[in-house]
Amino acid sequence: MTAAEGAGVLSVVGTPIGNLDDASPRVLQTLRSSDLLLCEDTRVTSKLLARFGIHVPLQRADENVLGEKIEPTLSRLEAGERVSFVSDAGMPGVSDPGQRLVDAALDRGIRVEVIPGPSAAICALVASGLPMEHFFFEGFLPRRAGAMCERLEELAPIPGALVVYESPHRAAQTLGRIAEVFPERQVALVRELTKLHEECVRGSSAELAAAIAAREDLRGECVIIIGAPTQEELDRRRQASRSGAATIEEAIRQGLEAGEPKTRLAKRVAKDFSLSKAQAYDAILRQQGE
Repeated sequence: MTAAEGAGVLSVVGTPIGNLDDASPRVLQTLRSSDLLLCEDTRVTSKLLARFGIHVPLQRADENVLGEKIEPTLSRLEAGERVSFVSDAGMPGVSDPGQRLVDAALDRGIRVEVIPGPSAAICALVASGLPMEHFFFEGFLPRRAGAMCERLEELAPIPGALVVYESPHRAAQTLGRIAEVFPERQVALVRELTKLHEECVRGSSAELAAAIAAREDLRGECVIIIGAPTQEELDRRRQASRSGAATIEEAIRQGLEAGEPKTRLAKRVAKDFSLSKAQAYDAILRQQGE
C-alpha cells in the first residue's frame, strides 16, 4: 500500500548504544519534533532526552505491552501526528521491540521512516577484526544448554561469521558451549561498546572460553562473534551429514575423524541408534582405545 495522504509519520529511531554523544543531529531533531515518543523503558529514554534538553510525551511500549499500543498509535498516525519509536539502545526491531508496529503501520499505508543510529552487531563485527564478508545475525541463543548446542549445530553450515548477543553473567557459559560445538573456530567477545571500558578479547574458541571463565567479574552487554568456518570444516560437516553410517562403529569413526566433540557425538549417536547417552559415550571411549 502507498502512504495515506494526510497521514502522519512513524519514525523508527536508532539511539546510542553507550556513548550518548553518538546521537546524530537528525536523531535529535526527529525526537524534538515528535508528538509522541514510544520507548522500551521510560527511565532509560528520559536520560537521553534530558542530556539534550528534549521535552516530548513518553509512553512505555516494550514487548509486553506493545500489542495493546498498536491500534491507538495507528489512530494518532492516521490523524496526522508524528510518532517516534526507540528501544533502550541501538536500532528498534533488531533483538528489540518495534517490528510489529512497523508491520502494522505499513499494512495501513502509513509512512515509515528509519532514522539511522548505532548497531551493536555491526560495531562488534568491525571491532572483532574477524572476516565478515558474510555474516548471520542470530541475536540471543536459547538459554538451556541442550537447546543452545542444538541451535549452534544448526548454524554450523552457514559460510559466514555468526553474531550472538549475550548478557555478561551468561557469557562464560555460552562461550564454553561455543567451544564445544566449534572447537576450531576463532571467536571474539566485544563488550561495553562505545563506553570508556570498551573491550575486544579474541582467540580460539577454547582459549577465549577459558579466559572469560577465569574472570571474577564481567560487566556490560556482550556481543560474541564466531568466526566463519573454513572450507575444510564445511566439507567435513557435509560429508558427515551425508554418510548415513549403517553401524554405531562407523558413525563414531566418522565423527571422530571429523573432529566432532565426544559429548556432541555421543548425543547424536544415541539419538540415531536408540541408545542412552551413557552407552553411546562408553562406545566412543572403547573405540578410541582400540
